[in-house]
Amino acid sequence: MSGPIVLIAIGTVFLLGTMGVLDWHNLGHWFAHYWPVLLIISGIIKLVEYQQAQKQGTRASGLGAGGILLMIAIIILGLIATQASHVNWGQLKDQIDINDDDFPVFGTKYSYDDQLAQAFPAGASLHVNNSRGAVNVTASEDDQIRVVVHKRINAENQSDADKWNAGTKPQITSSGNVVTVNANNQGAGDHWVAADLDISIPRKAGVVVATHFGDVGIIGRDGDLDITNQKGDVTTTDINGKVSLKLDRSSARISQVSSDVSIGGRSNDVSIEDVKGAVHLDGEFMESVKLSKISQPVTFKSSRTDMDFSRLDGDLDLDSGDLQASDVVGPLRLNTRSKDIRLTGVTGDVRLQDENGSIELRMNKLGSMQVDNRKGDIQIYVPDKAGFQVDARARNGEVETDFEQLKVDNTNDQAIATGTVGAGGPRLVVNNEHGTIEIRKTSSLGETPEPPPTPKGQKPSHPAEPAKPPQVTEN
Repeated sequence: MSGPIVLIAIGTVFLLGTMGVLDWHNLGHWFAHYWPVLLIISGIIKLVEYQQAQKQGTRASGLGAGGILLMIAIIILGLIATQASHVNWGQLKDQIDINDDDFPVFGTKYSYDDQLAQAFPAGASLHVNNSRGAVNVTASEDDQIRVVVHKRINAENQSDADKWNAGTKPQITSSGNVVTVNANNQGAGDHWVAADLDISIPRKAGVVVATHFGDVGIIGRDGDLDITNQKGDVTTTDINGKVSLKLDRSSARISQVSSDVSIGGRSNDVSIEDVKGAVHLDGEFMESVKLSKISQPVTFKSSRTDMDFSRLDGDLDLDSGDLQASDVVGPLRLNTRSKDIRLTGVTGDVRLQDENGSIELRMNKLGSMQVDNRKGDIQIYVPDKAGFQVDARARNGEVETDFEQLKVDNTNDQAIATGTVGAGGPRLVVNNEHGTIEIRKTSSLGETPEPPPTPKGQKPSHPAEPAKPPQVTEN
């Protein structure tokens, strides 16, 4: 009897669930915690059967193969359900980037809107806490703080959603010169609640934002920014104060900043443009880093690359296998590995070390130079009329040059080029292993000069088509 009774009990419970009498979430909770009761009921039934058989003088039947399989199935499913009940499914969805909008199995999405407003004290700063949802901060035209809330709640039914909405009302509090906006996502416990906050405050106020699983956008700010973000996109523009970002698997777009910018942590894409102050990057950058027009020193440090230079008048693009930059002002120091490096329009001193990658340097104005590479070619282009000294050595490679003043010896395992060009000047020390060294004139790139202006009254002449330049390795 134990097998049929247990099956009848399980079937009855599931029938109540499909009819909507019992909530599926509660069913799972009850089974995860009380499944051993099924074993107890089965044991009691078998004990009663045994006592009855003793009274009748017959032999009691055993569990049988079917009963044993049923007990094993209950034990396995029960243990799985118990372990699953201890898992924070909301956190697990966050870790594997599951979007509840795309997976209705996690419940139905309900939306709510709200608004808050009050006076913003003069000289105060804003702190925003939001564990899930976007934060957008703009400049207001008065001394008020206004918060527009767009909330999304995943729940089994409207009643639960209304209850969790009431328990997660955003809050504005003031303490001294700090005004805090708390999205209060945790007011519903482990239930999924996301709140997008659109905040407007006076332009002069500084902003501190801490958010997880949501984007941050800040436009038009005279005060400093301090942003902590996990798994979102951070965008700031038109900022007169300092910008400090602590990222965890997030991306950043920073532009038009009048002061310093610093980014740390673990980032995806990073783009920084038009910064009047210094830029400091320290962490792991998983995808790409793009810099453009940085007026003061740039420092970059990761597990693979250590770099600093004085100014960037052009652009820099760095990813896992390439580093390209234009109009870099030194002194430049770069230590990396497994990257193809291509730097154009470089001015000043250069200290560069690489391995398992090629190097191409196009100098605008020479300074002292130390270049070391391994398992990759080196190409250095210097102005035609520059004066400098050279000590170049290539082990298991060759040295080539356009400058006849240099003495080149490629007869041994280590090729050597030494000498002085012109009146001398900066010293170029170049070492390579398992690769060639080329020291070329800028004119060898084949760039066509601008034609001279045409005198008045004379028709412009059509210059002959220039010869095709030698092919240059692109890195």
